Amino acid sequence: MFQFREYRLKYFSIRLILYITCLSLLGVQVIGSASNDGSDKKQLICFIVGLVIMLFLSIVDYHFILKFHWLMYIVNLGLLVYVKFAGDSGGGAQRWIRLSGSIGLQPSELAKICIVLFFAWMLHKYQEKINSPKVLFIAALLFLIPFYLILDQPDLSSSIILLLIFCSIIFLAGLSYWYILGAMVIGVPILSFLMYKILQPGQTIINNYQKSRFLGFLYQDSTSEELAKLGLNISDINAINYQQKNSVLAIGSGQLFGKGLENNTITSVKNGNFLSEPQTDFIYAIVGEELGFVGALAVIVLLLLIAVECLWIAKNAKDLSGRLIAGGMAAIIAFQSFFNIGVATWILPNTGLPLPFVSYGMSSLMCLMLGMGVVLNVSLQRELTFKEVLYTEYE
Repeated sequence: MFQFREYRLKYFSIRLILYITCLSLLGVQVIGSASNDGSDKKQLICFIVGLVIMLFLSIVDYHFILKFHWLMYIVNLGLLVYVKFAGDSGGGAQRWIRLSGSIGLQPSELAKICIVLFFAWMLHKYQEKINSPKVLFIAALLFLIPFYLILDQPDLSSSIILLLIFCSIIFLAGLSYWYILGAMVIGVPILSFLMYKILQPGQTIINNYQKSRFLGFLYQDSTSEELAKLGLNISDINAINYQQKNSVLAIGSGQLFGKGLENNTITSVKNGNFLSEPQTDFIYAIVGEELGFVGALAVIVLLLLIAVECLWIAKNAKDLSGRLIAGGMAAIIAFQSFFNIGVATWILPNTGLPLPFVSYGMSSLMCLMLGMGVVLNVSLQRELTFKEVLYTEYE
C-alpha cells in the first residue's frame, strides 16, 4: 500500500497542489458572490476534506489502488443503475442520489474517475495486445455499459466527455493509427447522418430539449423569414439562447478588471437575475463580469497549468498505467473546461457541465480531488533518468 522506498520526494508535484488550491479557493469566492444560500461554505468544506483525501492518496501506491479495479467498476455501475430506477430527478433528468438534505451524489462524475482507473489497469495488463481486435472489443463493451447508463439519464454532455476520456486513454495506450484512420472513415459519415436525422421533425435520437439547444445554437443569427422556412419561430430561438446571450453580455461587461465580487451594480447581469444557477454551469460568466478579463484569463491559465502538469507527470510515469492515469485526468480537465467555457462564451451549444474546481458541485470537486491524489502518487514514482540509473548502480 505504501511504497516509501520507491517514492522520490523531489519529484512530488507541489505545483499541481498549488494550482488546484488557487483555482478552488478562487471558485469558492466566486460561488459566494454568485449565490447567497451558503453554497460557498459547503464548497469550502468539501475542498478542505478533498484536499486531505488527495494528500492521503498521494502516498498510497497507485498499483495498490488499481488492484480494486473490478470493485470500482462494479460499484460505479451499481450506482448508475440505482440512479436509473430510484435516483432523484431535476431539470428533466434523473442523475442524482440524495444522501441527506441538500447533499447528493452524481455517479456520472464518479464514473469519469472510475473509467480512468479501470482502463489504466486493463490497458496496462494487455499493453502488448492493445491492437488486438478481441482486446479492443472487450474494452469497448466494458466502456459502453456505463456510457449508455449515463446517456439514458439523459446526460448527453457527460456522455460526450466520457467518450472523449476513453478515446484519449486508448490513444495514449498506443492504439494503431490504422484503427484511428478507420474510425474516422466510418465515424464521420455516421455522425453526419445522425446530425441530419436529428434535424428532421419527429426525430427520437435525442431529447427535444437537447434538439432545441442545438437548433438555437445553429440558427442563432437567422432572420424570421429564414427560420419560418425551417418551421422555427424567432421567439423560441431567443428563449433557447437566453442564458448564453446573457452570459456573453456578462463576460463582456466585466471589461479588464471586472465589477468586483459581491458588487451592487444595478447593471450587473448577475444582480438582475438574468442567469439561472450562475454558481454552476455559468460560473465563468460570473468570473468574467466580476473579475474581468484578468480574472477570466487567470482561470483559463490555471486550468491549462493543471492539464499540462498532468501531461508532464504522464510523460515521466514509470509505467503505462501511471501514464494513463495522469493522461486521463488531463483529458477530464481539458475537455470539460473547453466545453464549459465554450458554452459560457457561446461558441458551443448549451450543455450542463461544471467548470473543474470552480463551479459549485461537491460530487464534481470531490471526484476530481480523488483523481488528482492518484496523479500525485504517479509523480512520486517517476521513471529514473539515465544519470540516476548510473548513480544507483554505482552506489
